[in-house]
Amino acid sequence: MNQPTTLMDEVRITFSDSYEHAHKRFLDQLPSISLPIQTCNFPLTSELTTEAAWLGPPDAERIVILISATHGVEGPVGTAVQLDTLTRLQRRPVLPPNTAMLMIFALNPYGFVMHRRCDGDGIDLNRNFIDFSEPLPKNPGYVQLMEAIYCNDSIRRQQLFDAYRRTHGEAAYEIAISGGQYTDPHGPFYGGQAPGHGNRTVEQLIHHFDLEGRHLAVIDVHSGLGPYGHGEVISDHMPGTTGFSVAKKWYGAAATASADGTSTSVPKAGLLDYRWHKLMQERGCFITLEFGTYPIQNLFDVVLNDHLSWKSGDPESIKQSAAAMREHFCPADGYWRELILLKSRQVIEQAMKGLTDA
Repeated sequence: MNQPTTLMDEVRITFSDSYEHAHKRFLDQLPSISLPIQTCNFPLTSELTTEAAWLGPPDAERIVILISATHGVEGPVGTAVQLDTLTRLQRRPVLPPNTAMLMIFALNPYGFVMHRRCDGDGIDLNRNFIDFSEPLPKNPGYVQLMEAIYCNDSIRRQQLFDAYRRTHGEAAYEIAISGGQYTDPHGPFYGGQAPGHGNRTVEQLIHHFDLEGRHLAVIDVHSGLGPYGHGEVISDHMPGTTGFSVAKKWYGAAATASADGTSTSVPKAGLLDYRWHKLMQERGCFITLEFGTYPIQNLFDVVLNDHLSWKSGDPESIKQSAAAMREHFCPADGYWRELILLKSRQVIEQAMKGLTDA
């Protein structure tokens, strides 16, 4: 008789620190699930692809969508959630009636491999979902802070940040740095000048799986923001909209919102959420499941140092930066990783129940 698997054992088999290992495990697990499965992939290069797997009836009206690696370096966390879900479906291949699950594996495979948030063009995919036929959003705070952002002296950088924070407030400071900028292609949180690979992939997926008109519960897994080990359910639906109400109904008081100030995340431009909001209309909600790690200042430091390292081109600096990025966005602490599996299971169950009760 097999011994029960401990949660730490499950951590070891679901968390992969490399794209290659996670990718192989994802593809290897699919054939062992006794549900109807459709797969397709969207190559970035001959070696890097975004995979999609539809599990369940092709004509299901209700779809739970799990997205990983929108920010590439966060891929080990998001793919762990997907691999854990596949393992659970192997043990009990049952979904609610008229329900399917769509897993979008590694929306930003380049960033996953290179341990960066951005893609190969320097684009932060989660600032890339804007209407590029319109004038690009402006972020005057980012322009004011560029001296600090490109300052190699961390003490001086912090002094400049603190001065801005005292003058403008904490929220304005965070928006200036991380709210999204469209003028500095070498800098952090850059939204790009055109749709990136992940943006184009989302459009292809929507049409390939005919998602228009279905009931959708989208869960985009992120990490690096918020209290250590806490899984925050963030809704960027605007207050007063159906999506905002649905998020509150499905996830209860745990659901926070950037727009009303209850989230650790400040409002941002060009979020992936916004594309799905248009698709959902009255039929579901999109949440970011954000797993906290280290303080916000550490987040800014490691991301800014990453961009400075890549701009310098120094291999040793890039190597050190990659290690810091990995630790910030997916701590090696096994107990932290246990919390990710526990919370994600709960949120996925809430999404399924919400869709079923809708």
